[in-house]
Amino acid sequence: MGAQQVADRFAALYGAEPEGVWAAPGRVNLIGEHTDYNDGFVMPFALPHQALAAVSRRTDGILRLHSADVEGGIAELRLDALAPESDREWTAYPAGVLWALREAGHQITGADVHLSSTVPTGAGLSSSAALEIVVALALNDLYDLGLPRWKLARLCQRAENVYVGAPTGIMDQTASACCEQGHALFLDTRDLSQQQIPFDLAAEGLRLLVVDTRVKHAHSGGEYGRRRAGCEKGAALLGVDALRDIPYDELDAALARLGDEEEVVRLVRHVVTEDQRVERTVALLRAGDPRSIGPILTEGHASLRDDFRISCPELDLVVDTALAHGALGARMTGGGFGGSAIVLAEATDVDTLTKTIEEAFAAASFTPPRVFEAVPSAGARRLV
Repeated sequence: MGAQQVADRFAALYGAEPEGVWAAPGRVNLIGEHTDYNDGFVMPFALPHQALAAVSRRTDGILRLHSADVEGGIAELRLDALAPESDREWTAYPAGVLWALREAGHQITGADVHLSSTVPTGAGLSSSAALEIVVALALNDLYDLGLPRWKLARLCQRAENVYVGAPTGIMDQTASACCEQGHALFLDTRDLSQQQIPFDLAAEGLRLLVVDTRVKHAHSGGEYGRRRAGCEKGAALLGVDALRDIPYDELDAALARLGDEEEVVRLVRHVVTEDQRVERTVALLRAGDPRSIGPILTEGHASLRDDFRISCPELDLVVDTALAHGALGARMTGGGFGGSAIVLAEATDVDTLTKTIEEAFAAASFTPPRVFEAVPSAGARRLV
């Protein structure tokens, strides 16, 4: 849906034109997985797929929500009744944003919202963060809150952590709010400092494919929280605030200090080596050598598969098939336990790789994957 269609649908639902239409994209994480809640480095970029929101203010303490992507009518909620983990439906994401804004002291008196999104759900591409950021940006504009993008991202993270109950880091919301077209975002999740790194693969004759395995994942599930708790345990055992504080060249000594804590050893090893992979990737892109990041992506997948243990047969099949047929690199992306993989390839190899991956899924009797090109796109913005 385009902005005008979303605005027209809002008018049909609520009987008046919206005060504006906003957009916020999903994201692909190029490298830096499960490092964000360890105060580490990440490198996402925004997708052209986005959530759109037509929004108007209300003054009666009511929030009305409607989605073009979910069956059902308008959901009506009272702002003074919003409470953490009280909602297990899709409405928890936009409602959580209003809860977080009001908890932070901002005088939000209500809203009518109509949403439509092209970000695939459950694919590890941050469909929930796109919903949160698009609503937050709309309210920031309409209520003249004057909040900077990084602070909107923080509030949306709080909405997801506390209101929804999903223990996610800050990367997804920051990527949706702050990415720029033609760039990847090098983000230090400790101080939220940002650097926009040029990432124009097409100019180099390259493409980055996203392969959505259609295996659904859920951040609020126990396995994600278990990994996060294990990382926190590792930091406590090593006497540091976060695993980001373990230098790469001191990793072996740190792992030896963990003794027989086998699971914690694996988690710590992944996080420390993944931070180093982000820094290597940044250096190569700055040097104008994007082809050389391929092996780093593949290293990242092996670490996520073997140390963090969050891959699945479908994700491994994408990576193994792509590498066997000429891809420069491949890895799973997102929180894991399903979702998507990315494949870096020469532009001339895209059709062959796509066909080969689809054939491999058919031979394994897996659900057919969805394959599309990831183009670094603009972050959240007002459209109308």
